[in-house]
Amino acid sequence: MITEITNFITEVNDVLWSTVLLFALCGAGVFFTVRLRFIQLRKFKDAWRVLFRRHEDGKKDGEMTPVQALATAVAAQVGTGNLAGAATAIVSGGPGAIFWMWVSAFFGMATVYAEATLAQKFRREEHGEITGGPAYYIREAFGGAFGKILAGVFAVCCCCALGFTGIMVQANSIGSAFSGIFEKYALPVPALAVGAVVALAAGAIFFGGTRRLAKAVVRIVPLMALVYIVGSVILIAANAAALPEAVRMIFVGAFDPQAAMGGALGVTVREAIRYGVARGLFSNEAGMGSTPHAHARAAVKNPNRQGLIAMLSVFIDTFVILNLTVFVILTSGALKFGEGAARLTGIDLTQAAFDSLFTGFGGVFVAVCLFFFAFSTILGWHFFGAVNFAYLTRGRWVKLYSAVVLACVVAGTLLKVECVWQLADFFNGLMVLPNLLALVVLSKTVSDISKGRYVDLPKN
Repeated sequence: MITEITNFITEVNDVLWSTVLLFALCGAGVFFTVRLRFIQLRKFKDAWRVLFRRHEDGKKDGEMTPVQALATAVAAQVGTGNLAGAATAIVSGGPGAIFWMWVSAFFGMATVYAEATLAQKFRREEHGEITGGPAYYIREAFGGAFGKILAGVFAVCCCCALGFTGIMVQANSIGSAFSGIFEKYALPVPALAVGAVVALAAGAIFFGGTRRLAKAVVRIVPLMALVYIVGSVILIAANAAALPEAVRMIFVGAFDPQAAMGGALGVTVREAIRYGVARGLFSNEAGMGSTPHAHARAAVKNPNRQGLIAMLSVFIDTFVILNLTVFVILTSGALKFGEGAARLTGIDLTQAAFDSLFTGFGGVFVAVCLFFFAFSTILGWHFFGAVNFAYLTRGRWVKLYSAVVLACVVAGTLLKVECVWQLADFFNGLMVLPNLLALVVLSKTVSDISKGRYVDLPKN
């Protein structure tokens, strides 16, 4: 029975992620890029200025500083996809897939601007604190019973996609990475111990509320990024002579995959586009409706400011962190195509790339980075799911929700059930549809906000 359900969901996901969502997400990105007059280029410098500008004090309960909101968004975006997703895209779609990953991220910056500004515009004070997200602006976009139903569908899918199944996927990545290290060094550490440690650390933050989460991510995210950046830059610098060839493979492979790898690559341009765009969107989450929950809580004077800051999260995720993984793999020589070649993929390929320089230590380095990346994503996704659980239950039983999420963390480190993985993709896909519909319906509001014609944030 489980096998039949898994096969059915897999078929649905193939349609969703191979066609429907690729066109919908990319189309939304192009639409907002044109409507907002390439805001990701025009206002890129302004976004950095706004981020580091001194912001007003006196935050209400549930609010974050703009930097904390950005850190929470990045915490959720920078996960296992930045280590394993890039490798999978290269193997499945060739180096040219990375070009299309860049394209999708560029347009995604406009989409995430729209999400963040609407989350700010329609946020509310409920259950004693400021809150907001797609469920709130979906309800405003359509109104009436239809708006409530569509918002409810989004909230349920978000709880399932991020709070339960998605967190199991992230926890399993931690468990798998450390299990491999423990086996390599013959250390008798059971998977349950790894799950318990992760759950205890996460629980200490889960039950501390928004303020503890904000303080935690603003420390964890810069640290994990710095560690990974330093390690990656050292490896890339050591293989600097291979950089021109890596760049050539990306640009040539985007339009002629066979030429990029000397005819040894059995993929087409269509596959390069498919895997590049899909992996890119899955990594930066632009248009999926997850990160607006963080941006809704930023204490800023108007929605436009947080919209600009939100664009930086996609830039950091894709053009900084994910790109480092790409060039580590392409310059290290770990990528092999052709008959008889050792075809590594996912996290194994990334570990092999780091092992090429840090012999014997590369796997440990990647496992440690993976822990921080996945753990920060667990924190972000729990928070996003909790916002929607509170929306559905009117603020009740949120601690019970957190306890169930912790159980999922432990289960995720112990099990690898393909059905859970497919369910995570399935609910992620279902989140996108009502979110994009609301973004398009409210696109005039987004445009007005970008031009300075905004309505002040609610004072209630």
